[in-house]
Formats: sequence, C-alpha cells, structure tokens
Amino acid sequence: MTVTDAARDSVAASLEQAPPESHLNPPPSYDLADHPVPTGREEVWRFTPLKRLRGLLDGTPSEACLTWETTLPEGVTLTSVSQAEARELGELPPNERPAALAAELSGGCALLDVPAEAEIEEPVVIRLHGESADDVVWGQVLYRIGAHAKVTIVLVHTGSAAYSTIQSFLVGDGATVNVVSLQDWDDDAVHLGRDAIRVGRDASVKHTSVSFGGDVVRMHANVEYAGPGGEAELLGLYFADAGQHLEHRLFADHNQPRTKSHVLYKGALQGERAHTVWIGNVLIRKVAEGIETYEENRNLVLTDGCQADSVPNLEIETGDIEGAGHASATARFDDEQLFYLHSRGISDPEARRLVLHGFFQDLIRKIGVPSLQQKLTETVEEELAKNISTARLLEGEK
Repeated sequence: MTVTDAARDSVAASLEQAPPESHLNPPPSYDLADHPVPTGREEVWRFTPLKRLRGLLDGTPSEACLTWETTLPEGVTLTSVSQAEARELGELPPNERPAALAAELSGGCALLDVPAEAEIEEPVVIRLHGESADDVVWGQVLYRIGAHAKVTIVLVHTGSAAYSTIQSFLVGDGATVNVVSLQDWDDDAVHLGRDAIRVGRDASVKHTSVSFGGDVVRMHANVEYAGPGGEAELLGLYFADAGQHLEHRLFADHNQPRTKSHVLYKGALQGERAHTVWIGNVLIRKVAEGIETYEENRNLVLTDGCQADSVPNLEIETGDIEGAGHASATARFDDEQLFYLHSRGISDPEARRLVLHGFFQDLIRKIGVPSLQQKLTETVEEELAKNISTARLLEGEK
C-alpha cells in the first residue's frame, strides 16, 4: 500500500467514526457558550424578527409562570423533578439558545409519565394560559411514554406571555403516540418552542403543530430514532394575519436503519406583513440504510402584502435508501377551482371559503383527534373573515 493510499484510508476511517452534522441544526449542548446570542445573519435565525422576541434571547431570570389546567386519564401521572434529574432521565439536550435558556432558567421540570403497556383512550390535555405579554416565562417538560403504550397528548396555549420552552418526548419501543400542540395565543404573545422526540424501536409517533395566534411564534420539532423500525409523522397547520410571524422548523435525523418520516405542513396568509416561514430538513446518516422520508409544504396566499418562505432540505450520507423526496409550493387561489364553483351558482365568498376548506381539510382529518377537528375548521373560517381587507376581497371589491 502506498503512503497516499494509507492516508486516504485513514481519512475515510475517521469520517466513518465521526457522525455528520446538519448545517441547519447545531449540535446539542446545555452550555450557553455553545449557543451565542444570534445576530440575525446566521442561517438558522435569518428569517426570525429578533427585535420582537421580548427578552427571550437575553436569559433574564423570571419567576413568572403559566397557569396549567390538566386532564389526566387514569394511569397517567404529572410530577416535578429538578433540572439535574431531567437530564438523568434522558432529556434531549437543547440545540438552540432559547431552549438552552429554558433548560437553565425554568427552575424545574414537569414530568409526565405514561406506563408501559397502557392504552389510554381519553386524550391527555394540558392547557397553558398566560396573563400578560410582559411576563417572561421559561418552561421545561419531559414526557416518558412506556414501551407498547398508546396515548394522545394535547397541548393548548392561550392568553399572553413571552414564553420559551424545551420539551422532550421519550417514546418507548413499540409505543403509539399522537401529540398535538395548539398555539392559540392572543395577538401580543411570543412563543419559542422546541419539541425533541426520540422514537423507540418499531414505535410510531405523530406530532402536529397548529399555530393561529401570537405576534411571533417559532416552533422547532426534532425527531431522532432509538432503534430500527421507528416511524414519525410531522404535521402542521398555520394561518397568519396582518403583522404576524409564524415560523416552523423541522428536523428528522435518520440515525437508525429502516426508519420512516413523513412531513406535511400547510399554511395560509392574509393581511399586510403577514409572514410565515417553514424550514424542513432531513439528515440521512450513513448507518440509516433502508429508510423512507418525504417532506412537503404548501402555502396559500390570500391577499397582497404577505410573504411565505419555504425551504425544504435533504442531507444524504448513504445511497442505500428506499426513498427520499420533498415538495414545496406557494400560490394564490386556484382560478380554475373558483371558476368551476362560480359556474355552478356559488357566490365568490362561498367559493373561496370552500377552496380554503378543501385546502386544509385533508390535513385536519390526519390529526386524529375528533374533538379538535371541528374547532380547527371553525377557526380557519374565522381567520379567513377576520380583517376588513380580506372581507372586501371575498366580496369581489378592489
């Protein structure tokens, strides 16, 4: 073997040992020095209006908290543990500054436990309410779902606050979990949320993020796998009005073979300076042979003055996969659909309502929580008719 060949083999061996890192997801760390205050020039922060985050990047301690109302079916427990205990129990470390601050400043971690083999038919519901947009609130929650358990967890955020939270979902082998997070804040709230999910061997997780309210909402969902056969479905629905910034960032880390991920997010925008951001990213590591993944984002622009940014990404380290792809589209109302409905005597406002209803309805049905489906449909229609400019558009005025 020549010196050149030996050097090449040495480099190849070192690359095999060092796991690849995603350019859109910094390595996890509890050390704040690893998460400096962003300037807005960083790739992961360039879309976010930093000046509107109301101290959530500064790290100021706060004793403010949200009010919790819970519905806990039999067998499900909710307790508190220290931050040190949360790490010992397997909390997934933060990979961005707001989550790292929440892990340091929350003052303790809420721990929700679902025992192994439990089949919880009634949803676990946690309602979190803020009293004032001046309150800076740090949150930390750890969810442990035992092996082969089945459960639905619904999180509802209302009221006003500047809220940053880190949440970890540890899903046991063979478990089936459905998580729905609804951001229905008042217009002045700010919410920076990071949900990290570890999917066990042959487990199935559905995670849905629904964002309607708030001034600035930035939700980040991460998925990784603890063994082969795990499946993750990441769904999202959002509707931005004038001045709102709604941002959703997804990361599926295929670090195990024969795993699956499917991402589908849909959003609508209306009103001056309504802004939505969707960043999807899938990392397929070299060990992740035989995986399947697909990510999709669709946006419907209802009025002038809106901006929808949509950036799908695939980072592939192995060619031995079953399938990988992505799709993204941003458009106005389909003229052909509207013409078809008009030709059958349907008024313009009703035609537009039906088109929007059809745009969201297939996704709403996928959520799998019947008690929420009607509420979400009604909220979408309320959002459509909320501001005067949209109402005039629906009436056909210029």
